[in-house]
Formats: sequence, C-alpha cells, structure tokens
Amino acid sequence: MSQAKIRVLVVDDSASVRQALSEILESDPDIEVMATAGDPFAAVSCIRSEAPDVITLDVEMPRMDGITFLRKLMRQHPIPVVICSTLAEQGSPTALEALEAGAVDLITKPKLGARQFILESRILLCDAVKAAARSRLRVPREAGPKLTADAVLPRLASRAMLRTTDRVVAIGASTGGTEALRVLLESLPADAPGMVIVQHMPEKFTASFAERLDARCTVRVKEAADGDAVLRGQALIAPGNRHTLLRRSGARYHVEVREGPLVARHRPSVDVLFRSTAAYAGANAAGVLLTGMGDDGARGLLEMREAGAVTFAQDEASCVVFGMPAEAIRRGGAVHVLPLDRIGPALAGLGQ
Repeated sequence: MSQAKIRVLVVDDSASVRQALSEILESDPDIEVMATAGDPFAAVSCIRSEAPDVITLDVEMPRMDGITFLRKLMRQHPIPVVICSTLAEQGSPTALEALEAGAVDLITKPKLGARQFILESRILLCDAVKAAARSRLRVPREAGPKLTADAVLPRLASRAMLRTTDRVVAIGASTGGTEALRVLLESLPADAPGMVIVQHMPEKFTASFAERLDARCTVRVKEAADGDAVLRGQALIAPGNRHTLLRRSGARYHVEVREGPLVARHRPSVDVLFRSTAAYAGANAAGVLLTGMGDDGARGLLEMREAGAVTFAQDEASCVVFGMPAEAIRRGGAVHVLPLDRIGPALAGLGQ
C-alpha cells in the first residue's frame, strides 16, 4: 500500500506565485497541493472544509498579515507552517517573528530565473514541507541524490594539531534549530569556548538571526565573515547560502566562507563545517548536532569523533525533528546523547 501524499495548502496573495509554488511542490511525488488561498480568510475557509498536513504561508498579505494569521492558527487549530516570503531574502526581523510565533521553517520565496536557482529552490521548498509534515518522526524519509562534503573539502591525510587548552565548538542544526540554538546559547557563560554554527536558513536571514541572539545572550553572536577569528565567548553563525569552514593558522582558529554546491541538500552544510573542524581542530574540538530533518552533519560528526573530538547529539524527546541526530547516533558519531537543556552546561564545562 502506497504512503499517502503530504497535503499542502498554499497561501499567497499573488496568483502567479501560488501557481509557481504549486508546480514546484507537485513536482515531488510525495506532495500534493490540495488547495490555494489568496489571503488568510480564504485559507480559513479551506481549513474548515479539509485540514491540510502543511501550510506554506506568505507574510505580507492584504486584510490580515501572515504573522497575525499564524498566531491565531497556532492557538485555535495548530497545523505545521512553512513561511515562504521575500522578507527572508531581505533579512527582515519580521521573518524571525514568524518562527517565534510557531512556524516550523522559513524559506526564501523562489524566483523564476536561472535553472540552477529553480532546482535548488525546489529541493529546499519540498524538503521544508516534508520536515514540517514529519516533525517528531524518528527517521524522516528523504529522496534524491545528495552530494557529500567531498564536493567542497576533501578529507585530509594529515592529522590535526595535538590537544591544547583552547577548545572550539562546531554546532549544526536545521528544522527547529532556531529555538534550540536560542536555548543553548542563552545557557552559556561569557567565557564559553569559541563556536561556529551552521543553521539551515536563507541568505541574509542569518544576519538578523545573529543580531537577535546577540541581544539575548551573554556570549557575543554575529554572522560569520570570511577570515573571522574564532574567539572564546563568541559564536559565529554561518551566512545563508555560503559554506563556512574552520581553518587554523598556528594555534589560532578562523573561518573561511566560500561558495560551493549544495552538500547533503544544503548550503551552508553541517557536514562541511564538521569535516573542516575534524581536520584542523581534531581533539581540540567538540561537535554538537541538534534537531533537523535528514542526515546533514551525521557523517561529519563521525569524522570529528574519529579525529578525537568529543561529540554530542540532541535526544529525541527534545527535538522538533529527530532526523539528523538520529542518523548521527546510528552511525556511531555521537559520544553523548543529551536533552537540549543539558548540552549548554556540558559545553561550558569543556572550557574549565
């Protein structure tokens, strides 16, 4: 018996966008667009008739904005929502409000243009919808070929330098990760080990995300720029649509931000960050894999463990989607499996 398709309601005030999103989503055999709506009031009528599995929602709409509708929906009839908006491209703080209001994920609205851009938009949009529909499932299913970290950084034959007292922490997250990272970073003291973080999110959105975290956390948080030093008491967030790698110059660490293909269906990729951390920090590093769909970071976390790093995976009970951590555990990459609220104290203890 075949598995039922994921039923999606597309909500956007533009008829052309509704059509484009519908075509992109229905190109995936696991997804069907059950209805479209031009504003939240029309969406409510659709939901009353038949509740969808997932809603894609624009933020800027007439009669009622997407954030207001989202808050009402979460209170009255919770349904997984993926925000699909140009505000993500602009890095608007309003997009962050959507995640805080209960959206599962946020992606940049696809533009009709170059073939490669449309292809990548399809992958990101369909994966976001699947992650939303399968939240809390142990091992979400994922289709299609994926590049590995070899596409950006080959495994190095040389060993990382011997252990030092200066630690570096590499963290990866996807669906549900914005809230998980807030909880983790807010728990860290000002002298926590230097951190580099990959959170799957759109280009320009990461700058606003970093600023928001910086205002709430004791540690400093900023969007990573090429050449930034990895410093104690600071977390660097990989910019959207760019791979971020750890490098070493003497005894000091810095990041490299570069172009490259989608790796494990993502850019930035956790696997790319973890591989570079294994190569250049080895036993001086800690790796953390948080909530998210798929397996990005699972291979890299194992490489970090094999290089001598201490590794952590978030446990199932505290994950929004237990895909990435589950795969890392299955592969043997996680030394410690902890609830989210215990990971921060464990990292803080590494710096003692």
